[in-house]
Amino acid sequence: MEVIIFLLPLALLWVLMIRPQQQRVRQAREMTASLEVGDEVVTAGGIYGTVTDADDDILSVEVAPGVVLRVLRGAIAQRVGPPREYEYEEDDEDETGSVDSPLGDDET
Repeated sequence: MEVIIFLLPLALLWVLMIRPQQQRVRQAREMTASLEVGDEVVTAGGIYGTVTDADDDILSVEVAPGVVLRVLRGAIAQRVGPPREYEYEEDDEDETGSVDSPLGDDET
């Protein structure tokens, strides 16, 4: 009976703390092992970039056009989705050079 009282808190500690941490570590290893050229990533330092070359332990990450950093695979914190490209609509100008109102022509 005394052994059960001693082992129960240890088992509870393992289920609530140690096992979830082991799963997070395993998922992080799988993510870094599966990185490929073209993946957008964030480093542990918070730098966003795109993987341009991948060796065994070193990745080349382009952070700006023409700027490539060499980082260890372990320095990658997460993989993120592709960058969003925003389309900007140019304002239409009429003959007087004024910009059209977004509310329409019935504005007084």
